[in-house]
Amino acid sequence: MATSQPPSSTPPTAIVCVGMAGSGKTTFMQRINSHLHAQKEPPYVINLDPAVRNVPFDSNIDIRDSVNYKEVMKSYNLGPNGGILTSLNLFATKIDQILGLLEKRTTPDAAKTDAKAIKNILVDTPGQIEVFVWSASGAILLDSLASTFPTVIAYIIDTPRTASTSTFMSNMLYACSILYKTKLPMILVFNKTDVKDAEFAKDWMTDFEAFQAALKEEEESGSFGGVEGGGMGGGSGYMGSLLNSMSLMLEEFYSHLSVVGVSSMTGAGINEFFEAVGEKAKEFERDYKPELERRRKQREAEKLENRERELGKLMKDMAVSGEPSTGKSAAKVPDMDTLSDMEDSSGDEDENQDGEGLTSRYKQALEESAPNAPTNEDHSFTRYLRASQMNM
Repeated sequence: MATSQPPSSTPPTAIVCVGMAGSGKTTFMQRINSHLHAQKEPPYVINLDPAVRNVPFDSNIDIRDSVNYKEVMKSYNLGPNGGILTSLNLFATKIDQILGLLEKRTTPDAAKTDAKAIKNILVDTPGQIEVFVWSASGAILLDSLASTFPTVIAYIIDTPRTASTSTFMSNMLYACSILYKTKLPMILVFNKTDVKDAEFAKDWMTDFEAFQAALKEEEESGSFGGVEGGGMGGGSGYMGSLLNSMSLMLEEFYSHLSVVGVSSMTGAGINEFFEAVGEKAKEFERDYKPELERRRKQREAEKLENRERELGKLMKDMAVSGEPSTGKSAAKVPDMDTLSDMEDSSGDEDENQDGEGLTSRYKQALEESAPNAPTNEDHSFTRYLRASQMNM
């Protein structure tokens, strides 16, 4: 018993890999997966890219096993991005099953004291980063994962393509938007350091003067923005001042990030990456988890308030439908359908209690169904799936 207690008290860390198309996400996933296997700590791997043909690693949960990407495109007459988004939407409806499976697999069996607990959950996402980060299904998957496990975003950057000041700043702004959209701790992973060292990027993030010097050099050489031959050479002054202002504005953003240079091909920097993951997991428990709990309680309070409001509307509609259409004057007209004075009097007594009785019964029914009550969005999405009549 004593040997299985520590793993149960330390939940595994979920590492969600996101990045632009061609940044080397899948190769990076393969590298960290093989690294953990070499350390005798195999991770639990999830593939959320429905359009990928082959992946160089084994996935414990694969979206392609549940959703046929090509059939989705045909059924809904969609393009590639729409097919990926709809596939994620369909897969997100099974999030409760996914979380149940993750909790079951990552919880150590007390009967097997020699079994190693899973310490890492690796999540590979589609190359179309906006489809995952900015979609409702992506938010559902991330929020559900973060509500159960410490979750870290690994933003993969193509280092050779970030050598110019403008593309570097574009990447930083995108990373900033992802950080504030997901509200999860983030690690900037400068990939492909075997092609170009990432020290220049670290200098630009920590030293404002170094970034200014690089910007001035590009302007003077006529390669500002990566354009050779003076198309924007010398600069109009606007772009240079804009990038300088952005670098000053992002100084606070840089202070909340961990920056690691890695090579998915050679494996350099992988140890530093997992050290950063450990630090961010602690930061998640310390800073991000209380905020997630606050947001969860706020959503529950809003749901309860909405239920009370809907109950009030229901009781009001029932009261209106039960009143005579002619108002108070109609109350003076004797009811010709009354069979006896006894029936008439007993009906009046029941009517006084009926409102309270109905209210209490409806409240009780709502409270009993509250834990599993679907939201308006759930009803809407259920109707959407039923209308599709697609066999998954």
